[in-house]
Amino acid sequence: MTDLKATLERLYELVPLGRKLGLERMEAACAAFGNPERGLRTVHVAGTNGKGTVSGFVASMAGAAGLKVGLYTSPHLCRFAERIRIGGEPIEDAALANSINSVMDRCPDLTFFEVATLTALLSFREAAVDLAVLEVGLGGRLDATNVIPPPEVAAVTRVAFDHMAELGDSLTAIAQEKAGIIKPGSKVVTGRLHPHAREVVEAKVQEVGATLVPLGSPEPLPGAPLAYPRCAMIGTNLAVAVTIGRELGLPPEKMAQGVENVSLPGRNELLHRNGQELTLLDCAHNPDAAVALVHSLDPSILGEIESRRDVALVFGAIKTKNYKAMLKRLEPVAGHRLYVAPPVSRAVDPALMTDVLSGEVVSNVGDALTRARTLVGSKGIVIVTGSTFLVGAARALLLGLPSDPAVDL
Repeated sequence: MTDLKATLERLYELVPLGRKLGLERMEAACAAFGNPERGLRTVHVAGTNGKGTVSGFVASMAGAAGLKVGLYTSPHLCRFAERIRIGGEPIEDAALANSINSVMDRCPDLTFFEVATLTALLSFREAAVDLAVLEVGLGGRLDATNVIPPPEVAAVTRVAFDHMAELGDSLTAIAQEKAGIIKPGSKVVTGRLHPHAREVVEAKVQEVGATLVPLGSPEPLPGAPLAYPRCAMIGTNLAVAVTIGRELGLPPEKMAQGVENVSLPGRNELLHRNGQELTLLDCAHNPDAAVALVHSLDPSILGEIESRRDVALVFGAIKTKNYKAMLKRLEPVAGHRLYVAPPVSRAVDPALMTDVLSGEVVSNVGDALTRARTLVGSKGIVIVTGSTFLVGAARALLLGLPSDPAVDL
């Protein structure tokens, strides 16, 4: 049996190479393995924000309908295996290690993300999944996941300013990259897009001969309230996912069951500890997502919280993100702010954040969580956000979960 720890150490040696956009390496690697992408029925999800949430909902709904579903998302919160799920569960260690080593042995020129993507495709073929739900890593047009043939449904959840060095500095340019996943014959579902972004998507749909599907109701069964307690915080993402489910022909009652049973770690995730202490984990890693988080914090979520003095914000960011804009948008949320570096090499120095908004600098994630809880007490709420990698580290500590190193890829 291949050792997963040693395999991941080998994979992580590719991290310094970073991300290289382009499909040539992936196309050649897929061909070397008999093109595992060609036999898959797929849903492909792009977007600045919300693509992981939409992917999770679609996978859960399809699973509830009796389909064997493969789900590929990135980055991971705690364990690398979370990126590749089959039947709702992370891929088994032995299968993961064998696939990674096979890919790296045969295709030594691939990047970290490309190895992970091809591993997912091979794993889904091996498991004979009925449906593969693939979340785009970055952009869409040149992302490694875009090696797939036309998906049954392509989705663009949201277009906002993020990753501008790679995708462009206008909504039109960013939308062109994300619309690159739209292919001939596919159904296309979008969230509520800025008019400039919608024009790009509609033009791409016309150009390739795809079909744009109107965004439908977020209720699988019209008029039947969902038992999922956090639907108010999901917004348009749920409508996108349910619209995709309808296009896949999933029964409404099974879609409702999938929504109610979905697991979305780190996405507006409210943790109860000891029956009292509340911690909200949200991977809001850009200004657009920060605005969505603020809008979600209504009285029904905060419960008996009486003032901002009962709310502590634990915040950290990486250097490619506009942390100043995020902090300004989060200013109304909390009476206490704790700044800490996420456990990745490109973390922003927390001391710089005090120049934007007053707050305490804390040396590590564990101490930040402890200090935040001390400030608000057992009945207050701690909100952890600003970086996916910060949320992952906090979640592992709070729940006592095993973890692999965070990777900004």
